[in-house]
Amino acid sequence: MEFIVISGMSGAGKSRAASFLEDIGYFVVDNMPAPLIPKFAELCMASPAKYDQVAIVSDIRGNQTFSSFFAALDDLEEMGCAYKMLFVEARPETIIKRYKETRRLHPLARDNGSLDEAVHREKTILEPVRARAEYIVDTTALSTAKLRGEILRLFGHGGPQQAMSVNVISFGFKYGIPIEADLVFDVRFLPNPFYIAELRHQTGLDKGVYDFVFGYQQTKDFMNYLEQLIAFLLPQFVEEGKAALVIAVGCTGGQHRSVAVTRALADFIRQKGYDATENHRDMTRAQ
Repeated sequence: MEFIVISGMSGAGKSRAASFLEDIGYFVVDNMPAPLIPKFAELCMASPAKYDQVAIVSDIRGNQTFSSFFAALDDLEEMGCAYKMLFVEARPETIIKRYKETRRLHPLARDNGSLDEAVHREKTILEPVRARAEYIVDTTALSTAKLRGEILRLFGHGGPQQAMSVNVISFGFKYGIPIEADLVFDVRFLPNPFYIAELRHQTGLDKGVYDFVFGYQQTKDFMNYLEQLIAFLLPQFVEEGKAALVIAVGCTGGQHRSVAVTRALADFIRQKGYDATENHRDMTRAQ
């Protein structure tokens, strides 16, 4: 079981870091009281198949002195629960700016007067926690995408390709473009099997239609250019921090050409090491 404890300064990005871990399969619990951590870990260890990757956020909201937090960590070690601690921080002036922009109340603001005093007080309180962390991430100069990349670098598995899922959808233009599409490609210029009587009632998943569509040089040339474009774009989207990409391929009715091209494109993306699924939105509609 992988058990990650996330702590750090309020406004530094702990919740975002937790959400990125959730994106890659971690079961995440935010704002867990320190005394509950060992009990929670015990439950997870008893169900390793269900809770094989776990992350919890425990911070100043529930630990004013952190004595109970350190006691909980000691209990984890005694239980044989190997954990890693991630500490998320940012410069005080950056955190103050973020709180002013969001107009949220700092957890220590009520007891420490000004926002500036609350932030610096928290920084002092958290020093022992920071000293115990294996990983320290400073988000002062990190965009959301770069923070996601850093979290994936530290805790992701399977390389950068696994950081983004790709869904390739075939559709018919006469039924509308999928609203969730990030990229849309029109293949209505390709030869149409609809006008071949024996192929009309088949789909692009059938060998006859697939062979017909890819039997033309223009289809092969198009796929060559399309694959080059997609091979270039995918790592750019990963670097930008995109978690899911939707590629839509459309023909007139969404039954023949777009289905065949979608099948070929999804196979190509999988060969590049990405997690790719294919869906055929309009394939079974009445033509």
